[in-house]
Amino acid sequence: MALEITRTEVATTIHQWAAGLDALHARIAHRFRRPEVRQRARRYLAGLLGPVERKNGWQLAEHLGERDPRGVQRLLDAAQWDADAVRDDLRTYVVEHPGDARGVLVVDETGFLKKGTKSVGVARQYSGTAGRTENCQIGVFLAYASPRGRAFLDRALYLPKSWTGDASRRAEAGVPESVRFATKGALAKAMLQRAFAAGVPATWVVGDTVYGTDRGLRPWLEAERQAYVLAVPKTHRGWLGDRQETAERAMAQVAAEAWARLSAGEGSQGPRWYDWAWIQLDGPRPAGWDRWLLARRSPSDPTELAYYRVFAPTETPLAEVVRAAGSRWAIEEGFEQAKHEVGLDQYEVRRWEAWQRHITFALLAHAYLEVTRLAAAQPGGKGGAPASSCSR
Repeated sequence: MALEITRTEVATTIHQWAAGLDALHARIAHRFRRPEVRQRARRYLAGLLGPVERKNGWQLAEHLGERDPRGVQRLLDAAQWDADAVRDDLRTYVVEHPGDARGVLVVDETGFLKKGTKSVGVARQYSGTAGRTENCQIGVFLAYASPRGRAFLDRALYLPKSWTGDASRRAEAGVPESVRFATKGALAKAMLQRAFAAGVPATWVVGDTVYGTDRGLRPWLEAERQAYVLAVPKTHRGWLGDRQETAERAMAQVAAEAWARLSAGEGSQGPRWYDWAWIQLDGPRPAGWDRWLLARRSPSDPTELAYYRVFAPTETPLAEVVRAAGSRWAIEEGFEQAKHEVGLDQYEVRRWEAWQRHITFALLAHAYLEVTRLAAAQPGGKGGAPASSCSR
């Protein structure tokens, strides 16, 4: 009897999974005018979610039962559909499920190691993924984290100046004429603008030092009255009274009793405990808002510190700021999951549009996995896909 029950549960889960994927595909189906393209999009999503060892053109084509990768390549490179419209559908899908007023918007970049010089945006540049300068592409991403779950919302390909100033190279890779050089901070700002305009519920914006030191991002967020916790280097300078101090020197003067041990959220081995302290910065600011310099210190190695700039309503407690700061790890976990589980980095495309399309499909597949896990974790969850409405 136990074996029969197990088989029934497996059959039910498979049915729910397929039904959930059908519902997800129904959300985006109207973006594809031709029926064959619409169906190939459904199969491509299923392939990204399936047990394919390498989710590239050839192996996905074999998994889909096609003789060669030309159909998959057409879907990414030549078929008529708008990847940005599907990205907007992705955002709506995420907001419907883990969306929460306590949400945090996380900006970060990841590298895609590549050989040669033809892939759009590829250059010798620093990759945090590799921890060194490599021949790679860099994608800037916007993720969403809330107490109810996490997923990606948006993506942008960073084009180095060696690309934006080379007309022949741009033309060969299909880079639109409207695309100009933009810093990673500017790309993050554009994605945040889209999220704000769409009404994504979020209390905080967080990011690493790339975004904390961008000259345009922090002033813009403050003008928007958007709270943030953005990392800065130890050499970052802030106003204390009538003088500027580096973050390192300012926090070295903090009294021992001003440090508080707080968890930055759950990690793979339980709560991530750190010692935290902050000091208020001087300078003009909007009424009801304040700026702080925040430091995080390792309990096991007091010489290991990280620093942040904080902008938030005046009465914001330190524990809430720490919660926001700890949410940044969500995007690092998301990158790892999306690369290992849905082939975010396993593409073999060279052109601008094809990159946008594969990445968008991969983020949608990753969101589906996250939403499915969220449903399974609920009381009575069976591990199947959640009910999903179809909306245009």
